[in-house]
Amino acid sequence: MGKETTIYDIAKELKLSPATVSRALNDHPAITLKTKSLITTKAKELGYRSNKFASNLRRQKTNTIGVIVPRLNSYLMSTVLAGMEKVANEAGYNLIISQSLESQKKEIVNARTMFDGRVDALLVSVAYDTDSYEHFEAFINKKIPLVFFDRVIEQFDCTSIVIDNVKGGYEATRHLIDEGCRRIMHVTGSLKRNVYADRLRGYRLALAENGIAFEEDWLVVTDLSPEAGRKMAKKIQQLRPGFDGLFVANDSCAVSCMGALKQAGISVPGDLAVVGFNDDPLAEVIEPQLTTVHYPGKEMGEIAMQTLINHLNGSLNMHPADLIVLRSELIVRQSSRKSQAQGTL
Repeated sequence: MGKETTIYDIAKELKLSPATVSRALNDHPAITLKTKSLITTKAKELGYRSNKFASNLRRQKTNTIGVIVPRLNSYLMSTVLAGMEKVANEAGYNLIISQSLESQKKEIVNARTMFDGRVDALLVSVAYDTDSYEHFEAFINKKIPLVFFDRVIEQFDCTSIVIDNVKGGYEATRHLIDEGCRRIMHVTGSLKRNVYADRLRGYRLALAENGIAFEEDWLVVTDLSPEAGRKMAKKIQQLRPGFDGLFVANDSCAVSCMGALKQAGISVPGDLAVVGFNDDPLAEVIEPQLTTVHYPGKEMGEIAMQTLINHLNGSLNMHPADLIVLRSELIVRQSSRKSQAQGTL
């Protein structure tokens, strides 16, 4: 790599003092427009790059915010990040985004990289297997603002932003019951995570309120991948006619399961009513279209980022136990309309 051009190189070329060059490049009002133009033109000619990193370090601010997500190839996370980026850009902040790939080990490395990179704040949605929070304590000790979103660590006193997953799980299950289902399988993710534990709570609450006894073999914990959905379809084929309803904790798993069931000759919703979660675009592509719980991902990203920036700017004081809960909404489509399907038989 070639040697970096400095303000001293520009000053030497123009026979000006380095202080004058520095002031001109920082748009100081004491420097005339003619001199500024001369200096910026020469700087461009020589390939000068402002060392904003060093400048920011002197000001103890980098104008960067770190974000750690479980996966980047998730529709939900992409909408959350879009909301975050919109607000951050408008406020003059840059985002540094990394993914844990559902691994606490990688999450620890990512957190350390963010800390060493001197981010002004950090936003985190934790991995499937994260069961400690020591890797985030450095941020707390340095008073670097830390916000958890979607998947949060409930034992850790930090601001958290979530949806009401209990309500979402309850409404999804209650809808299946209203459609006539009495044996409802629930396919979910790691119960270490609040999102899946809370959706399970809502599911069990709906069963109990309707006099349906929960059975352990109705609950299946998977990684909620499309492959897990195809495996679930095979399991359902073996168990049928044991189940008449299926509540899956995300849409991609539900959609792949429905596709495999259809190939096996099982009718959705005639034989098995299905509800997913998150309202991915996939939900409207599958036939029949998937009933799901709409997750306000973009709104969550915007609120998380705005809350953080307001705190950084001094217009809001975040408190460790702050919890922001967003509303979700059940979107009813054909995959769960069992009563309607049976009525047309």
